[in-house]
Amino acid sequence: MTNQEDLKAISSLFARLRDAWNTGDGAAYGQCFTEDADYVTFMGQHLKGRKQIAEVHQMLFDGPLKGSVMDSSTSSELQPRFIAPNVAIVHATGEVKLTDAAQDPNDRGSINTNMLLKQDGEWKLTAFHNCRVQEMPQGRR
Repeated sequence: MTNQEDLKAISSLFARLRDAWNTGDGAAYGQCFTEDADYVTFMGQHLKGRKQIAEVHQMLFDGPLKGSVMDSSTSSELQPRFIAPNVAIVHATGEVKLTDAAQDPNDRGSINTNMLLKQDGEWKLTAFHNCRVQEMPQGRR
């Protein structure tokens, strides 16, 4: 059985991640990750470490993603799979809405795989991989 405190803490982590995005705060976004985290964007870039994750996101928040809003999985939709008491995998979905509706196609839905690590009693993301949601081809499972 899963520890309810861990589930609540993981939901809180994802809420902080979303809130940091929605306020354009790269430093707060980076704080959701371990110091040595790996972050693969939907474009295939590999960011290494909390510092780079925070810096790149601040650049995005100040530039092309300024004013964007992340609509992501609600805490009730998150279903962590605990690999060990201090390690969990979480698949989450989300979509970033740009401020200019004319520049915002309706195909920005993403799914991400998150590896979480509990260190010193706190859950952080240690690996993140994001990609666009795609329909499964007919006849395939």
